[in-house]
Amino acid sequence: MIEKFNNVYIWVLFVILMVNISQRKLKDTYYKTKAIIYIALLSLLTYLGVIIIDIKELSGYFIIVPIALSIVIGFIFRDKVWPFRLRCRKCKKRLPFEYVIGHDDCLCQDCHDEAHPEEKAERERIEAEKLRKSNPELLQASFMEAEKIDDINWDLWEPTDRCVITFTQKDDKILFIEKKRGLGEGYFNAPGGHIELEETASEAAIRETKEETGLDIKDPVLMGTIYFQFKHKDIRELGYVFTSNGAEGELKECDEARPFWISKDKIPYENMWEDDILWLPGMLEGKKFEAYFLLDDRSLIDHKVIWKSEE
Repeated sequence: MIEKFNNVYIWVLFVILMVNISQRKLKDTYYKTKAIIYIALLSLLTYLGVIIIDIKELSGYFIIVPIALSIVIGFIFRDKVWPFRLRCRKCKKRLPFEYVIGHDDCLCQDCHDEAHPEEKAERERIEAEKLRKSNPELLQASFMEAEKIDDINWDLWEPTDRCVITFTQKDDKILFIEKKRGLGEGYFNAPGGHIELEETASEAAIRETKEETGLDIKDPVLMGTIYFQFKHKDIRELGYVFTSNGAEGELKECDEARPFWISKDKIPYENMWEDDILWLPGMLEGKKFEAYFLLDDRSLIDHKVIWKSEE
């Protein structure tokens, strides 16, 4: 009988080891992990009893004593020794193996999510981000559904277009244009446009100002970077904001813009993009910045402006 018990004990240890290894793969199983340790200790207590019986050369029937003693101790401390449940303690649905040996709350996934909605949201966010990383196009498309700036992972965000906008100052006046077509049609703004291939942002600022106003500027200074994300549209613009002092030439209207000079104190914010008033006054005071804007067509949904002087 002692030899048979030794064989059984080896298998018990094997099962305990396998369960313990499985638990290590699961999070938040501290309570049930301790229970496995308690079970291992009780099995060791039983085995020590068997060894004593063998040393004393007692009848094999005395093996019942250490087994009974372990069972009694396990029953007294049953909450610690046996927290395992085969069914969800709330909805009674049968639990899969990993939930039985892990998941200390003994709840199925649906009941756990109901009790911890914040964990469900975080899990879905992580799963969605993994999916989007494996599919860049899907990732970028998902930004169109963002409700606020913090919903967007700006480290993974890629623009569909890079552009410049240049505020030229002369005699306390600023060079503006009235946009005649394209994005922002009818709005007032500074000259600007797309950055061409193999062209620097500074070179684009000089070229666009010339094309839209007929004026030549020199040495534009980068003052800010703006990230524009449009909701429900595949438009993601990265804008570089420049300033320059002085301009040469004569104003010339083109198909895209009507240029004009305007005093600093008469900037027509009421007929500009909603975001302009959030950063333009500070920039004209000489502050450099970085800004993030979420727009729905021409309406501003959310924003974040970071002034470099505040860092």
